[in-house]
Amino acid sequence: MATLLYRIGRFAFGRRGLVASAWLVLLAVLAAVLLTLGSAPTSSVTIPGTESQRALEALAKEFPQASGASGTVVVRAPEGQTVVAPGSEAVLDDIVARATKVPGVVAALSPLDTKAVSQDGRYGLVTVQFDKTADELTAEQRSAYEALGNDAPAGWAVAAGGEPLLATPEIGSTEGIGVLVALVVLVITFGSLVAAGMTMVNALVGVGVGMIGLLIVGHAVQLSSVTPVLALMLGLAVGIDYSLFITSRYRHNLALGLERQEAVGRAVGTAGTAVVFAGLTVIIALAGLSVVGIPFLTAMGLAAAGTVLVAVLVAVTLLPALLGLAGDRVLSRRQRRADRAEGTDLDEAAGNRGFAWGRFTVRRRIPVLIAGVVVLGAVALPAADMRLALPDDGTAPVTSSKRVAYDLISEGFGEGFNGRLVMVVHGDTPAQVQQATAGAATAATGLGDVLAVAPGQTSADGRTTILAVIPKSGPTAEATFDLVRDLRSALARTSGATGTEISVTGVTAVGVDVSDKLAAALPVYLLVVVGLGFVLLMLMFRSLLVPLTATLGFLLTIGAAFGATVAIFQWGWLRSLVGLDTAGPLVSFLPILLIGILFGLAMDYEVFLVSRMREDFVHGDTAREAVVAGVGHGARVVVAAALIMMSVFAGFVLVDDPIIKSMGFALAFGVAVDAFVVRLSLVPAVMSFLGDRAWWLPRWLDRALPNVDIEGENLRPAGEPVREPVAG
Repeated sequence: MATLLYRIGRFAFGRRGLVASAWLVLLAVLAAVLLTLGSAPTSSVTIPGTESQRALEALAKEFPQASGASGTVVVRAPEGQTVVAPGSEAVLDDIVARATKVPGVVAALSPLDTKAVSQDGRYGLVTVQFDKTADELTAEQRSAYEALGNDAPAGWAVAAGGEPLLATPEIGSTEGIGVLVALVVLVITFGSLVAAGMTMVNALVGVGVGMIGLLIVGHAVQLSSVTPVLALMLGLAVGIDYSLFITSRYRHNLALGLERQEAVGRAVGTAGTAVVFAGLTVIIALAGLSVVGIPFLTAMGLAAAGTVLVAVLVAVTLLPALLGLAGDRVLSRRQRRADRAEGTDLDEAAGNRGFAWGRFTVRRRIPVLIAGVVVLGAVALPAADMRLALPDDGTAPVTSSKRVAYDLISEGFGEGFNGRLVMVVHGDTPAQVQQATAGAATAATGLGDVLAVAPGQTSADGRTTILAVIPKSGPTAEATFDLVRDLRSALARTSGATGTEISVTGVTAVGVDVSDKLAAALPVYLLVVVGLGFVLLMLMFRSLLVPLTATLGFLLTIGAAFGATVAIFQWGWLRSLVGLDTAGPLVSFLPILLIGILFGLAMDYEVFLVSRMREDFVHGDTAREAVVAGVGHGARVVVAAALIMMSVFAGFVLVDDPIIKSMGFALAFGVAVDAFVVRLSLVPAVMSFLGDRAWWLPRWLDRALPNVDIEGENLRPAGEPVREPVAG
């Protein structure tokens, strides 16, 4: 592996103009294709094979007129008035008239016609039916629908809500803040604007190619609205980090006095090998989402894995070319002025705090281990109370139209009206369906958390009827989740007695199905991803205990990340710091997604740090010296890489969408814990305990495993002295 990458690095350096031009041409061609195709549609969360999804598909066939997005415009009359009063009819007629003029609306029904009026008469619901699903609506249609709440008469409150406002999260200037912070970190780390700018440009080219390619693929494969955001988030973070790692090793080699093409070849051969293996762990973790069996998660994982793959390819091909174009300007002024012939360890002599920290963790390993485990264990405690659900409008920003509509519905009708369940009764004959419908309504009303069962609507052939069930509690309340399960159990008896098929669907029912299926798939996912990651690390480090230590450290990381996310986003602690208006359950797919991503990123830092320990140990250092040297030489890069990832992820915390906000926070916090507590503190302490045993591998297994030469031993001429670089 090291030899192959060494040759790739030298080739890219020698043909730097050709390689750089090839990547730029590819970026331009992809951009042109995307401009021609236009933006790709996004899809909502669907779980094939579940009861709720089968019911939705049946409804699309039996009630095609209602298969499009359905919105609700909430109207509240001034205090002391009602929507059914004679003077209110003109206000309602105006809202209905404006709603029918929204592009794509096929019908708008007044509450006076549908009797959707609260008991006190002050609140009314205008039902708006679109001809397309929420995924197919354009931004202009959504804006026009949302504007129905504007210009309400004095004293009246009008707000549009429901499916039509399920828009794609917008990516804008807030995420750019994270990139700017990352650039500042690079400048401080390298002491060179050229090195920092080149590293950032390299990463941005990779992100551009990956993201544009993903958006093009979106025309052929259905992607959820969160997928491009996740791919962008990861592509930026790993792209900058991988470029940082190779550039740092190149500067190290230049400071040793190596000729530039040889320096870049060895940087790609050694650090590039670590980058390839680190990237593989991330790709395995993301692609492993396929084992869950949920299409939108599979697409999300593969899309993000694709951007990581592009980041790796760019790092080992385009970066050497850019390094060749930059010349010695990638070095700081101090490095360019220094005498490269000095044989002293100037990196340590210059006061590199990494060496001091490495010696501290080795010398105080017991207090470090106890403190680290206790603190992370305490932070993880809230994770025991974690609740999962699909987000509802009740957690949207308080000023948004859909949040105002949610609150008005809760005021006038009860919170359960925001999470209405749908019972679908299907049989062979109309008489059979009528009997089953009556039994289903009776069974539903007999449950404690049911507020009401609305009259049913029957298909033209009389073989399918739908009924709305209004819970007493909100759509993400635990009582409502229990109601879905109890209702399905009760309806199963009615279905068996009448020979019909009765299903429960709706957004809340879909949320229950998502949570249940993810919970069942999580153990299999952990086994596959962690198992493959363990094998990859064993192959890389030729050790059994190093992968075991890395995996146990990851468990501490993920526990702390879950605990902090639950405390802020579910319990509401310090929520104002992240701009969260309302706390609530975490989105259902966050745990499995967080495990996959953080496992890959955690192994990144393990590879970056321990690969240097392995390299120094193989080159003759004692186990203790290798640990200190590994931390000393790797701390600056790991700290910079972690700060960059934290900055990029934290930029997404500023997005209004609560799903993206929680993902950005969980990833930023998880990276901070893993890099600073686990990898830079606990791992060196454990490695010092293990000593030479850390690198133990049974002889039979050692002979069976291929040698990937991460240390670059095959690249070093026999008898070449090892010299330390000038600090930058």
